[in-house]
Amino acid sequence: MTKRFAAILVVALALFAAGSHAALTASGTFGDASFATSIAELPARLQDDEFAALSMELSEPGGFFDSDNLVSNEASYLHILDVVRQRGTTGGVYVGVGPDQGFSYIAAVQPRMAFVIDIRRDNLLLHLLYKAAFEEASNRLEYLALFFGSPPPADLGEWDDRPLSEIVQWIDANPPTAESRAEASRRLFGRVAELPMQLDESDLATLQRFHDAYVSAGLEIRFQSMGRPPRPYYPTYRQMLLERDGEGTPSSYLTSARSFETVQQLQRRNLIVPVVGDLGGRSALADIGRWLAARGGTVSLFYASNVEYYLARDGKLESFGQNLAALPRDDRSLLVRSLFRGTYGIAGTRARPGYLSTQVAAPLDSVVDALTSGSYPGYADLVSRGMLR
Repeated sequence: MTKRFAAILVVALALFAAGSHAALTASGTFGDASFATSIAELPARLQDDEFAALSMELSEPGGFFDSDNLVSNEASYLHILDVVRQRGTTGGVYVGVGPDQGFSYIAAVQPRMAFVIDIRRDNLLLHLLYKAAFEEASNRLEYLALFFGSPPPADLGEWDDRPLSEIVQWIDANPPTAESRAEASRRLFGRVAELPMQLDESDLATLQRFHDAYVSAGLEIRFQSMGRPPRPYYPTYRQMLLERDGEGTPSSYLTSARSFETVQQLQRRNLIVPVVGDLGGRSALADIGRWLAARGGTVSLFYASNVEYYLARDGKLESFGQNLAALPRDDRSLLVRSLFRGTYGIAGTRARPGYLSTQVAAPLDSVVDALTSGSYPGYADLVSRGMLR
């Protein structure tokens, strides 16, 4: 009886394992068995090949927008952080658009994972450059030195806890040399080359153009639209780094070693995943939602910038709502928006003196409800729903 029971048990366990494997494979969202390896929880780390596969599998074909967006033009981007804190929006998963201003939201929210989604493939490439700088740098000064091609100081380790203002002053006072520029490029592009992202010659040329732009302009680099010169009223990269939140506290991701390391650790564990996708498109955003739902993830903060304005212009708000509805969320989940000239005055909003933009937020549930019910007459009404500021 003992031997027979043991034999039955072995067969039962084998059948259970086979069934479990089949169920996991069936749950692989995108027809790739590699996506079936997670068991109802967010990963603590992704290997390079997993990171690359996830990024590429989630991505849609790239679209067009008329800027490289190497620097945000939203100088007001930190003003909403007091609302985020009051709401208790922490942990979970961050999803957002744009270049590096999202890192400051990530530092504030401290999510377990993040997805950066943008219609431009160029934005994905830019985030590979950020990723390489985070992984190669030992501290904030070296991070900026790599990005701007400056020679790091001999006493680099003594800069770990120095004020950001002093770090910025050091970068300004130490422009790149031919040697430091070449060394920064070697380290950054060496790390990017290790990622199995299937980059072609055009991608590599774009990455080089981006790095050259940062090195050439330094901290004076500004947002620029294609075919038009930088506007003098756009914030410089320096200004963006030194910006303050709504309560007047410096709060960018480079303000402190702790904030920097929050983002750095996610980057080193391959948990900030860049994705090419239209927020009102067919698959990318909804697939992020399904991937998260299968692993018990919840979106804590969704940063939409002013993309809804363009979605409304192009008749894509309804599809955006359907995509948002696929994101797992709770009653603390927030959507953060940016409003610019032409949209001031919505529900009494206006920019602070000296700013061209203003940030507002709304519970993510309220945005989904408005968009999926079709109960909003237009963009202004949508933005006014449940506004927090």
